[in-house]
Amino acid sequence: MTPTLRVPIELPNAKPLSPTDPDSLFAMAVESVNQACEVVNAPGYVRAILSQPKNELIVHFPVRRDDGSYEIFKGYRIQHNNVLGPYKGGIRYHPEVSLDDVKALALWMTMKCALMRLPFGGAKGGVKVNARELSSNELMRLTRRFTSAMGNHIGPDHDIPAPDVGTNAQIMDWMMDTYINTHTDGAHQGMVHVVTGKSVGCGGSEGREKATGQGICYVLSELLPELNLRMDTLRYSLLGFGNVGAFAAQALGAEGGKLIAVMDHAAALVNADGLPTGELQQHVVNNGSIAGFKSAGTREVPAEEFYRTSTDVFIPAALERMIDEEKAHWLDCKVLVEGGNGPTTPAGAEVLRQRGIAVLPAILCNAGGVTVSYLEWVQNKMGVHWDLQRVDRELQRTIVLAARRVRLASHRHDTDLSTAAFGVAVEHLADSYLRRGIFP
Repeated sequence: MTPTLRVPIELPNAKPLSPTDPDSLFAMAVESVNQACEVVNAPGYVRAILSQPKNELIVHFPVRRDDGSYEIFKGYRIQHNNVLGPYKGGIRYHPEVSLDDVKALALWMTMKCALMRLPFGGAKGGVKVNARELSSNELMRLTRRFTSAMGNHIGPDHDIPAPDVGTNAQIMDWMMDTYINTHTDGAHQGMVHVVTGKSVGCGGSEGREKATGQGICYVLSELLPELNLRMDTLRYSLLGFGNVGAFAAQALGAEGGKLIAVMDHAAALVNADGLPTGELQQHVVNNGSIAGFKSAGTREVPAEEFYRTSTDVFIPAALERMIDEEKAHWLDCKVLVEGGNGPTTPAGAEVLRQRGIAVLPAILCNAGGVTVSYLEWVQNKMGVHWDLQRVDRELQRTIVLAARRVRLASHRHDTDLSTAAFGVAVEHLADSYLRRGIFP
């Protein structure tokens, strides 16, 4: 007799564990999930499970500096949820890395993978360090020691790191090599898929570097008509011109979009006729920032004027919590596209809502990176290497289908696109818990 599929029992004490600091980034992330749970009427136990990560790893490890001295560094790896598959998430090197922030980023990765329908759970990691102050050799020693300290907490079918702020393909190559050399049984020697975002020569995928920026372009192509905007006449501004911002500008420019304003850590530039993004990108490669860039019609402006510049779309593609209540009042745009993780504070989001500015959330807009990371993982497991055209085709298909799910959920639940995106993710996770049950 075939057993009947039952809804798991709702326990009276299945309540979310609230973050200890209500103003933290993690509290902000949990609140986004809670709002979505309310909208889609998710079971209470799902909300409770998602309210805290499964595992929190904190390590302290010494690194030898080039002058022979030793310095102790703190590292984190947060494994939020793995009901859909192995943990997946980036490694961040930044002086402001903290436990609460990494917990928030891990939760968002859970949501992102669920929204994209990737067979991954959410994780995130980081080391509290200013990587710019380290030599290449010091950076290598730090990376190898951190990878060793994580030990068996990562693995190609358990938890797969990737690049994030302050890390890149070189860091991933070192992590992969360290893992293989510290796991000596022969089965590990071919497991280059312990990390993704590697260089192509070490098993990385074509298109990985540009994936997040390219994904933003695919989202806008799909959803702008819903917002009465067109790609070929789009005027947009960028907060941040690193990897995500620069490649987003490249992709949007190919569709006819014009970059009107841009700001990074060093300067802000405005050009009413559109900035030459290729020249700007080369300037940043040569100089480390947009400061000092010159072109016809381009002028350097104060930060407030940058935020107040009129555009169709504003894309924060830098660090978290950049758009607070004050800046949300300054913005003169129709749509805010979250290119970076958690760039809008709750107070800022409320101002945008009151002003009628649509928000496209990061779990949709910047999911291109983890999507191509998944494609890299698949290629490594299969022992194949796909060309750029195939990777772009798979990326576009995944992003577009996710954007369509968000649009349909927004109409079905009569809610904004941001809440709808989290709702789609929560529904997918809830369905998995319903089918699998809760052990024991």
